[in-house]
Amino acid sequence: MFNIVLVTPNIPQNTGAIGRICVNADARLHLIKPLSFDIDEKALRRAGLDYWKLLDLMVWESLEEFLNVHRDQVDRFFFATTKSSKPYFFEQYREGDFLFFGSETEGLPESLMELNPDHRITIPMGANGRSLNQAVACGIVLYEAIRQNYQGEIS
Repeated sequence: MFNIVLVTPNIPQNTGAIGRICVNADARLHLIKPLSFDIDEKALRRAGLDYWKLLDLMVWESLEEFLNVHRDQVDRFFFATTKSSKPYFFEQYREGDFLFFGSETEGLPESLMELNPDHRITIPMGANGRSLNQAVACGIVLYEAIRQNYQGEIS
């Protein structure tokens, strides 16, 4: 199982869509507060449709709380950012990895990415591109990790 970590997400529709992706990919979703919306918000439920009740969800009060529990796994943290030149498909992922995505407006905190600076990854874009929708980016990276580890079933 892969872990998707959203650090202070801002847009409920993106979080709902990512929840749906996680259910379909058998991935766990970690939400790091503060959130700028209520998890029960209508837009979140609509984007996640009937999948939300099936989601393996963990909500953390702060990034510090999350890190206190998972600091021993920092070598398996991967940070999706536009502030990298390493394409996501150049990494080798394995089950249990943590794929981090920052808020739609701020990205990931530099202090977080400094925990494992060699694991900053990016999705290559054309000259006119600046960034992708958070849910789209999550799906691209997660399914590459699944592709690398695929053995006939998603688990």
